[in-house]
Amino acid sequence: MKTLSAKDANYGFGMIDTACAEPVTVEKHGRPVVVVISVEEYARLLAIKAGMAGEKS
Repeated sequence: MKTLSAKDANYGFGMIDTACAEPVTVEKHGRPVVVVISVEEYARLLAIKAGMAGEKS
């Protein structure tokens, strides 16, 4: 997983291109605060979550 500081993320540094290939952790003051993922990965995670919700019913 790629890690960027919040400052670097604000300046871009290819974060969008990188996040399309792998999750990107953004740190603020040396602590991870967010993870940026591709739309495809987000949709995959939502599908997994929806499947899990269906199993609990």
